[in-house]
Amino acid sequence: MRTTGLPAGSAARVIADVKAYFDENVEDYTRRRHRELQASGLTNDPIFERIRAELRDRPVASPELTARQLRRMVYG
Repeated sequence: MRTTGLPAGSAARVIADVKAYFDENVEDYTRRRHRELQASGLTNDPIFERIRAELRDRPVASPELTARQLRRMVYG
């Protein structure tokens, strides 16, 4: 609250949103991001490369996954 000037309720919601975002497991993150990127018009090859890069930058990085492993998470 002190650093943002947000009221207590708004600050609590922001913290909860950020925490929920980073609590998402690798499979759920991969499926969600695939849907989002596909909806923006990207095709699978660039989508899976982008997801691989994003997973490396998360606070707790996932093991290095191949495009095939990511594809299996999305399509089964």
